[in-house]
Amino acid sequence: MTGRDGGAAGTDPVELPDKDGGERPDGNTRHVPVMLRRCLDLLAPALERPGAVVVDCTLGLGGHSEALLTRFPEARLVALDRDTEALRLSGERLAPFGERATLVHAVYDELPEVLDRLGVPRVQGVLFDLGVSSMQLDEADRGFAYAQDAPLDMRMDQTTGVSAAEVLNTYPPGELVRILRAYGEEKQAKRIVAAIVREREKEPFTRSARLVELIRDALPQAAKRTGGNPAKRTFQALRIEVNGELAVLERAIPAAVKALAVGGRIAVLSYHSLEDRLVKQVFAAGAATTAPPGLPVVPERYQPRLKLLTRGAELPTEEEVAENRRAAPARLRGAERIREDV
Repeated sequence: MTGRDGGAAGTDPVELPDKDGGERPDGNTRHVPVMLRRCLDLLAPALERPGAVVVDCTLGLGGHSEALLTRFPEARLVALDRDTEALRLSGERLAPFGERATLVHAVYDELPEVLDRLGVPRVQGVLFDLGVSSMQLDEADRGFAYAQDAPLDMRMDQTTGVSAAEVLNTYPPGELVRILRAYGEEKQAKRIVAAIVREREKEPFTRSARLVELIRDALPQAAKRTGGNPAKRTFQALRIEVNGELAVLERAIPAAVKALAVGGRIAVLSYHSLEDRLVKQVFAAGAATTAPPGLPVVPERYQPRLKLLTRGAELPTEEEVAENRRAAPARLRGAERIREDV
């Protein structure tokens, strides 16, 4: 279901995407990256220029990055990821491109600092492919997927931060309710948290199967009849909390827009309504005049800085969804920088 503008309406925002694709460096086959051709087409007018620099803010296994380097042979890539294993694997994948690809261990809200260190004042393209990578979903010991038993970790960067188990075992009940409601849009948050608190007093949570079973037992029958696995909203909420995803995104999208040169373009793939709403707000603000109402002539400093490249959020084609079910919730928005900040 989509909203009026084609964006997510928020009724079922929690399917997990495969954001990488192609062939993994270890030889395992993956689907092609989500909405790959459309992303490349959106960025093309900016990246076909000589000396263009493009930033892949969510490198993952390097599917989008490989396609960018292949289609735009004159472009230079800067790619960020907080996951050290993803950096290792994508480094092998992108090795044939040599010095054209610079891979950086960083969270995407650190983009300004990364570009400053590299001596890159402005870039011509930025791509975000938000959500969980196929590698993180498919490696059982990461704890992202509710369909298999695993340690409750969920950290995209396993070298830092608190795990999902620590959140479940230590957060006050009220904070857990807030997280499940705000990040998972879970209507049964109070019921689930009450069960979590009872169970953690008997034994701390360590593995995902126990949490999934608890959620199934806690929900009324009517809540379990629709919407897929009843644990998916809680797992999404925990993942967002553990990785600070929305707070990071709130900083990252404006920073990426600011890093664009005039004529530069940004494309953002999001997978649930919370992400898409943030992207929509930043793009809409950049595309609007900031002039006080009633001015006969709008001074340049009040003119829009962005031009929207998508009408609302674009959706994957039916053919792509049929080939890759994880593409189904994808929402793509694009914008072009048309004016410097004054």
